[in-house]
Amino acid sequence: MPHPTDVHVGRKVRDARVAKWMSQTELGALLGVSFQQVQKYEKGTNRLGASRLWATAIALDLPVPYFFEGLEGGPKMSEVNQAELSRKAIATAAKLHKLSNDTLRRQIIGLIDSAYEAESGP
Repeated sequence: MPHPTDVHVGRKVRDARVAKWMSQTELGALLGVSFQQVQKYEKGTNRLGASRLWATAIALDLPVPYFFEGLEGGPKMSEVNQAELSRKAIATAAKLHKLSNDTLRRQIIGLIDSAYEAESGP
């Protein structure tokens, strides 16, 4: 049975990878592992060692502490990174990534950015 911390870190890896529109195969290539190994990391069935976690942080352009944010009893690092991406948000990001029209994709992202800025205020 996977340790809850490994499951949490794996979920953070998956969320970050999907948010960056990266496939498991692409992340695996950057880490020098197979996509199956990335799946195991993301499910928490295989642990990410320190050096692999460091490489993952570099590949995903994130600080290492990001992967531990939100752990029960752990420090609250930042409000923005505490929120987990919902399944719907992940699915939407994947669909957005699959759009073949780059101009349309940029316009949609711009619309989302504008809506967020309008709602969050100056």
